[in-house]
Amino acid sequence: MRASKREKLERAGWKVGDAKDFLGLMPEEETFLELRLRLAEGLKARRVRKNLTQVELARALNSSQSRVAKMEAGDPTVSMDLLVRSLLALGASDRDLAKIIAPR
Repeated sequence: MRASKREKLERAGWKVGDAKDFLGLMPEEETFLELRLRLAEGLKARRVRKNLTQVELARALNSSQSRVAKMEAGDPTVSMDLLVRSLLALGASDRDLAKIIAPR
């Protein structure tokens, strides 16, 4: 968020924070959510780089397009195992996975 917008909201009485503040997350919960989101973003980026649709990826995984959409959105019903296995199915190496999950 732009600093000017933040200041304007705070002057109007709004409390500005992040998801950690809003949800009251413990540090390990925040780290887990960030890891899930990095894996989800990595999956979508790799799928797009390979010029695959969600439907094509779903077929390769014996899954459904809606499940792939949930994986890419970081939906909590998707296991971390499925995210990692899907990345591996797209040809990700150990090194690729390390780059995806490394803190930014």
